[in-house]
Amino acid sequence: MRILGIDPAIRKTGYGVLEGERIDSMRALDYGTFELSSRESQSSCLLAIKNFITSLIQRWKPDEAAIERIIYVQSHQTAIIMGSARAMGILAAAEANVKIAEYSPRTVKQAVSGRGAARKEQVAFMVRALLHLRETPAPDAADALAIAMTHLMSADPLKRAVIGDRKYI
Repeated sequence: MRILGIDPAIRKTGYGVLEGERIDSMRALDYGTFELSSRESQSSCLLAIKNFITSLIQRWKPDEAAIERIIYVQSHQTAIIMGSARAMGILAAAEANVKIAEYSPRTVKQAVSGRGAARKEQVAFMVRALLHLRETPAPDAADALAIAMTHLMSADPLKRAVIGDRKYI
């Protein structure tokens, strides 16, 4: 199974592509952060995010995609902007007929580090260790890989019981 993980944001969208059938066989094929200038308009950023994710789907041909669910934010404006960036990932996957699942940040942290309140550094460390990477990925890339790992773990019968909030959209 090939999974595209997406950590959406308007200026720094993390992505990660994993391949494997089970946790013990997963490997990272590609990961990174798609960064956009603060000088670009919001609409230009949204189009760029959609086009970038479309290009990842065309290149890697994932079987499924996983994206982070919106978290509680104090600012409505921030929630709308984050939701818009997230929508671009969902739209790109839907246009390519790639099934997409969403996971809460807490579920991702729990799946990868064993602690739902883990810090970003702990998640990145565990991503590096579990995927046998030579370097620790940048925070947004590590989060995207962790989202993809959570999805792969939810498909693994040995781990399914601990990954409780998978929701396909």
